[in-house]
Amino acid sequence: MSEENQTYTLSDGTDIGALPKVSLHDHLDGGLRPATIVELASGIGLELPATDARELGAWFAEKSNSGSLVEYLKTFDITTAVMQTREGLGRVAREFVQDLGTDGVVYGEIRWAPEQHLGGGLSLDETVEAVQEGIEQGIEDVRGTGHPIRIGQLVTAMRHNDRGLEIAELAVRHRDRGVVGFDIAGPEAGFPAGNHRAAFDYLAAQFFPTTVHAGEADGLESIRGALLDGRALRLGHGVRIAEDIVIERQDDENTYVTLGLLAQWVKDREIALETSPTSNLQTGAIAAWGDDILDHPFDLLYQLGFRVTVNTDNRLMSGTTLTRELSILADAFQYDRTDLEVFQLNAAASTFLSLEEREELADIITAGFEGS
Repeated sequence: MSEENQTYTLSDGTDIGALPKVSLHDHLDGGLRPATIVELASGIGLELPATDARELGAWFAEKSNSGSLVEYLKTFDITTAVMQTREGLGRVAREFVQDLGTDGVVYGEIRWAPEQHLGGGLSLDETVEAVQEGIEQGIEDVRGTGHPIRIGQLVTAMRHNDRGLEIAELAVRHRDRGVVGFDIAGPEAGFPAGNHRAAFDYLAAQFFPTTVHAGEADGLESIRGALLDGRALRLGHGVRIAEDIVIERQDDENTYVTLGLLAQWVKDREIALETSPTSNLQTGAIAAWGDDILDHPFDLLYQLGFRVTVNTDNRLMSGTTLTRELSILADAFQYDRTDLEVFQLNAAASTFLSLEEREELADIITAGFEGS
């Protein structure tokens, strides 16, 4: 059964797809429809590893299961190649929002790196405008089906390049035109957040929120840098914060642990962890604990009271949806609807919306879970 018509249910029969969801960590260039890639590639003469949409989707999934973030990122050469024009960017953004709506998402923050989309002659500002146009069209499409949805852009700088401040200024210029936050992404190890300290200083002075990829392909020092240099309000993935947790002993009912200062800070300050279970397996982010979803430290972090959230990261590369990610966790750790509601309320509280808007979003989540 294909992902688009797969139904995922909890043990009590609840349709997970029908539950309202919040998506915090979702890459635009990682969520293209394979059929769209085929069509856009044909228009620009781009050679693909497969021209059948289903085969191309399978190719992305296979290449993404490398156990290495660096190898995983190479698949984006194809997706970004078809996103170099206003038309390509707008179409991809519109379809992305449509797919979020189908997934039951009521609020999503879509991250992407404008500096990777200048090959067709667009300026940085023009790329942001093109994506916003597509987003607004997608919102109109989704709302036309009777499903409420809101979307914000997270403008991202590539951490291995030297354009952080320029991209930060771009994000702030568009803060009232769809952009709600800033991120750095790309190869993590060897490219600490501190390399972009000027950008983060500027954003802090502008009171502009940031999330930073950290604790995925690098460990505690990367997380520390995200917090101290990046002033991160959320950690992109962040799963390797578990390296700062020592399990002292276990019995049939309890696990006794000691948290290091960094882990304690992340927990006590309720800094959201943007976990993406399938992606974390694909990139080797949880390799220290194993290679199965049951080895993922998600449940440990949840039980200890960390503000865990569930995300897709890249829907195309992981062949997934937010509904599927929640189902995977529910099956692995016997979560029920109450647990899934906690994850969505955690995400709602961690969005880059105003306090009042976050409270309204929490009410939508609660009402949706009660009415499902």
